[in-house]
Amino acid sequence: MYYLLISLVIGLFIAMLFLNIYFRVKVFKAYKILVQNKVEFGAAHIFNDKKMAKEIFPQYPSQRENIKIFVNHIRYSIKMATVLTTLITLFGAILMWYR
Repeated sequence: MYYLLISLVIGLFIAMLFLNIYFRVKVFKAYKILVQNKVEFGAAHIFNDKKMAKEIFPQYPSQRENIKIFVNHIRYSIKMATVLTTLITLFGAILMWYR
């Protein structure tokens, strides 16, 4: 049981690293396009769809799809990192308790 939990924690850690690299590449591709077109918005816009639709999309209508791609990648990477961190913490706590 101990070795299975250790393997799970190591596997989840490796998955977290892989996802970090994967989404970093995806996010930087979208970010590069936005920077080249001088699109600017803050973190509040990323997490608030209404604010994004009201303030940013009217300013940059031609970049609407690129902005959506960037925001979706950021949100998804945060969700995946949260889930993986929670699982690693949970399995780590189980390992501490089991030992």
